Amino acid sequence: MIPDHVIDEVRDRADIVEIIGEAVQLKKAGREFKANCPFHEERTPSFYVVPHKGFYKCFGCGKAGSVFDFVMERQGMDFVEAVKYVAGRAGVEVTEVHGRKPEEDPNRPYYEITAFAQVWFREQLLDDVAGRDAREYLDGRGIDAEVAERFELGYAPDEWRAFREAALKHGFEEELMLELGLLKQSERSKEPYDGFRGRVMFPIKGVSGRVIAFGGRILETTSGDGPKYINSPETPIYQKGRNLYGLSRAKGSIRREKEALVVEGYMDAVSIAAVGFENVVAPLGTALTPEQALLISRYAKRVLLLYDSDGAGLKATFKAGDVLLEAGVHPSVVTFPDGEDPDTYVRAHGADEMKKLLRHSIDIIERKLQILEEKNYFSSIDRRRSAVDRLLPTLRAVVDPTLRDLYVDRVSKETGVQPTTLLEDMKKPSRPGVGGSPGRPSPRAPASPSPRSLRGGAERHLLKVMVRGVEWVERAAEVISREDFDDPYHRAIFEVLLDDPETRAPPPSMDPVAAQRFHEILVDPAELAHGTEIFSKAVTRIRVAALHRRAQDLQTRIEKAGSEERKLELVAEKARLAAEIRELDENYWVTATRRRPDDEPPNEAMR
Repeated sequence: MIPDHVIDEVRDRADIVEIIGEAVQLKKAGREFKANCPFHEERTPSFYVVPHKGFYKCFGCGKAGSVFDFVMERQGMDFVEAVKYVAGRAGVEVTEVHGRKPEEDPNRPYYEITAFAQVWFREQLLDDVAGRDAREYLDGRGIDAEVAERFELGYAPDEWRAFREAALKHGFEEELMLELGLLKQSERSKEPYDGFRGRVMFPIKGVSGRVIAFGGRILETTSGDGPKYINSPETPIYQKGRNLYGLSRAKGSIRREKEALVVEGYMDAVSIAAVGFENVVAPLGTALTPEQALLISRYAKRVLLLYDSDGAGLKATFKAGDVLLEAGVHPSVVTFPDGEDPDTYVRAHGADEMKKLLRHSIDIIERKLQILEEKNYFSSIDRRRSAVDRLLPTLRAVVDPTLRDLYVDRVSKETGVQPTTLLEDMKKPSRPGVGGSPGRPSPRAPASPSPRSLRGGAERHLLKVMVRGVEWVERAAEVISREDFDDPYHRAIFEVLLDDPETRAPPPSMDPVAAQRFHEILVDPAELAHGTEIFSKAVTRIRVAALHRRAQDLQTRIEKAGSEERKLELVAEKARLAAEIRELDENYWVTATRRRPDDEPPNEAMR
C-alpha cells in the first residue's frame, strides 16, 4: 500500500487541469474549466473541473472525483496504479509499504481540533447576531458573503470561553488546544480562556488543504486592547516559515499562470484573489524564508512582489527578492502609488487597473538601480562604490547563470565597474555581521581587529551619533556603506542600526565583543554638542580610510596584473581614487599616518 502522506503529496502536486485536459478539450469558465463530458454523450458542456479544489464533476451523468478517480475511470487502472501514474506526471517518487499496518498519524488529534475550530468560527460569522459586526467589517473591506465563503473566513466572538465550552462538549483536550493557541492560560488564573476573541478569522492551510493554524484580525468593536493581528504559535503541524497563506488553493493557478503573486498579509491576498488573481500567496507574519521560496519554486519560476512601496516595504521587497533568487526564482517588483497597498488599490481602482500595474512590474535589479539613481548614488566615485555595495547581495544571490550574467552586465553599464571586477567582488564572502540574510550561511565571528581598526575613533563617533535618533541612521545610510567600516565589530553595530534604526539593545545573536561595544556606545554618558559637525567629520574620515584601503588593494592587484592592458586599467582606477581622496580630505596623508592614542578624536569638534 502507499502511505497516506505520499498520496496527499501526489494529489497536491498534480495538475488536474493538465491531466484531464489531455483527454477532453477544456475551456476556461471563470475560476473553473468546462467541456463535454467524456463519460456520456452530450451537446451542451456539463462537465466541470474545479482546480482550486482538486476535483471534477459532471452535472449530466453525475460522475465526480479527484484526479485519481478520473485516471481510474478513463484508463481502467486500479487506485495504486492511478496514484503511480499521476505521481510520475507530478515528479513524486512513490514507495509502497508492505507487510505491516501503517501507524496512525500522531498529528491526527491536532488536525481534528483545527478542523473543528475552522467550522465553529465559520458558524459564528454566519450567525445573525454573533457575526453581525464581523460581516459589516468585511463588507466595508469589499469582502462579500461569496468571497468570505470561498476563503472560509470565520469569526471568534468577543467572549472569554465560548470556543472552549463548545470544544469541550466535543471531547477535545484542553492541553492540545493550549498548544495550538486556541486557548490561553494566565499566570493568575488556572482556568483556560479563548485565545482568539473579537477577531475575523483566517484559516491557514497546509499544501494538502488541511487547516493547520489561524490568523485573527481584531475588530474595532472588540472590548479591550490588543494587536491588530495575532497568529497561532508554531506547533507540530504548523511552522510559519515553511508554509504560505493561500498556497493550497493557489498552487494550480500558479502553475497555469507560470508565476506567483506574493503579498504581505492575509487581507491583501483575499482582496486581490477575490477579483480574479488566484495565483496569490502571503508569508505568515515574517519575512519571506528560504523554505517558502523553495515552496514557490515547485510551482513557478517567476514571482511578482506586491509589497508596500514605503521604506519598510522596499526593505522587505529586496530581502524577499534575494531569497527568491537563491531559490532559482526570478522576482520582479510591483510599485504602488504612495499610501496604497494591494488591498486598498484593488478596492479603489478595480481588477483592470491592477492588471496594468502587474504588467508594468520591474525586475528586482532594475528597481534597485532606479532607487539608487533617484538618491543620486551615481554622482561620484565614492557614491558609485557605495551603490555597488548595495547591489552585490543581489548579484551574489542569483543561482541562474544566465540571469547572473545579465545582472552583472546591467550593473556594469550603470556603475562603470568592469564585469570581471564585479565577478571578483561577488566571490568574496560577505562581511561578517549579525544574524545574516535569509538563505545565506550564518556569519562567522569577526576576526581579531588590526591595530588600525582598534583605533576606530571615527567609526565609534559616527555610531554614537546614529544612536541619537532614526534621522541620523537614515542620513548615514545615504552617505556611507557597510563596506566602508574597517572594524568588524563597528560594522556589525552599523548593520544592526540599518536593519532597525530604533534598536536600543544588542540583539541576542550578536557577536559578544560587538554586543559589548554596542552596549558601551548606548550607555555612554558623554554629550555630543555638535552632532552635525561630528557626523560630517566622522563620515569623511571613514570614507577616506576606506578609499585608502581600496587604493592599497589596487596596488597589490597592479603588481599581480597578468597583462599590460589590465595593469593600465588598474593604474587609472587608482589615480581616480587618489583624486577623490584629495577632494575629500586634503590632509589625508598626514592624518592617516599620524599616531593617536586609541579612540582619540581627530579634532576638537569630535572630542
